[in-house]
Amino acid sequence: MVTGDHQTLALLLFSAFVAVTLAITTWVSRNRHGSAEEFYAGGRLFSPMENGFAIAGDYMSAASFLGISGLIALYGYDGMLYSVGFLVAWLVVLLLVAELVRNCGRFTLADVVAARMAERPVRIAAGTSSVAVSVLYLVAQMVGAGSLVALLLGGTGEAARTWTVVGVGALMVIYVSLGGMRATTWIQIVKAVLLMAGTVTLTVLVLIRFHGDVNSLLNTAAERSGHGTAFLGPGLRYGGDWTARLDFISLGLALVLGTAGLPHILSRFYTVPTARAARRSVVWSIGLIGGFYLMTIVLGFGAAAIIGSAEVRASNASGNTAVPLLALDLGGGAGSTGGTVLFAVVAAVAFATILAVVAGITLASSASVAHDLYASLRRSGGKQYSEVTVARVAAAVIGAVAIGLGLLARDLNVAFLVGLAFAVAASANLPVLLYSLFWRRFTTRGAVWSVYGGLVPAVLLVVFSPVVSGSPEALFPGMDFHVFPLQNPGVVSIPLGFLAGWLGTVTSPEPPDEARHAETEVRALTGAGAA
Repeated sequence: MVTGDHQTLALLLFSAFVAVTLAITTWVSRNRHGSAEEFYAGGRLFSPMENGFAIAGDYMSAASFLGISGLIALYGYDGMLYSVGFLVAWLVVLLLVAELVRNCGRFTLADVVAARMAERPVRIAAGTSSVAVSVLYLVAQMVGAGSLVALLLGGTGEAARTWTVVGVGALMVIYVSLGGMRATTWIQIVKAVLLMAGTVTLTVLVLIRFHGDVNSLLNTAAERSGHGTAFLGPGLRYGGDWTARLDFISLGLALVLGTAGLPHILSRFYTVPTARAARRSVVWSIGLIGGFYLMTIVLGFGAAAIIGSAEVRASNASGNTAVPLLALDLGGGAGSTGGTVLFAVVAAVAFATILAVVAGITLASSASVAHDLYASLRRSGGKQYSEVTVARVAAAVIGAVAIGLGLLARDLNVAFLVGLAFAVAASANLPVLLYSLFWRRFTTRGAVWSVYGGLVPAVLLVVFSPVVSGSPEALFPGMDFHVFPLQNPGVVSIPLGFLAGWLGTVTSPEPPDEARHAETEVRALTGAGAA
């Protein structure tokens, strides 16, 4: 049980982080000019190391810190798929898209595709998919915030969770509206440092508890999981019938391919001055992210071994509170000074994680609304300040939508929710991005079909899956209108996105613009003419 001391100290640390980040936002807002480049890309003034830390801060979300560790604590080996998938995904980003995206675009994914296509339909399609992915990702962070504060307040009432989600939404709108990319980046850097420090501390304490004997840690976790040695082998969550195994493949595809299509990750490559700096940023981020995901494995099995899977599930059915409970025990247990301090620090770091990530996602989605959708649908002189104003309004609207959906999905695991966002990103954004960069014959029709051919099936399959209805853990457990048996749509929707892009291109009445492709290819490979 969480005592008043935990609540007081954790809330003080929450308040300190919020105060510092608001101070950063206020300072940045006084030292900016209202250009789109400043708002969307921070003036492109960040170094590779700074941007690498910011990318890591943007990527290591509540799904990583709370959700993955919780899934490992509940399902052992099968939960590790998230850690492995999230990490391997960065090789796709480094090898295929980071440098080319920096050279071809200005602020958003649509810039890359529109460089060689008819701008209006492509921007509308890419902007729509970017907003859809961002909102799904935001919902996961909102659910994480609600779970964290529910634990902090001893599981009291839904009112606390509701107001927490509303508060996080309000803060992210303030960060983005006032400070833009520059403030968001510094918030993410601060958060990355705090998260790495907290994760290293917990990992060291877990290993000390078992005297550095990883074998003992795993065996104890298996014993206390209630599943025995099956806990350490595949199949506990994604084994059994063909549906579960296909879900495993679907999730793996979504995790590995989805990162390269996430709007808030792609937008980070525009904040550095050169493509070389973008590539070096990814190298920095891979080092940080790789170390972090290795440690989440230790924390997940540590929670199973020290807390026990049953107690983790009793606290939160989806396992989202495994790490805070682990910190409480490692510090000396409930009622101890050490437990109080460590629990409060971990809770504050997790809350900082959520705030930093939602700020980055909100900025990317509001940029898509203003730079792609608004600029395409309304021709009104094209003054930069009007586009930035639209982005600020869009941040507020997107925040409100994410709050509503976050309250609806509050009982789902945050890592699982992020897996859905990755599936939509891999289905709608990745095919059009890769085709635009590497296929000479790709046309405007192919681009539009690729986006909608991945986005619409992915969203529909989620709506008609057991995630929404037909299962006890669904959004609407009392209803059953699911017809798609898998929880993650990636294995179906990702190939459909690529197929639709190919089909749209080969049936396109207009020939591909060879001159624009050649120009884009030179720019992508050399950086000549890049903004």
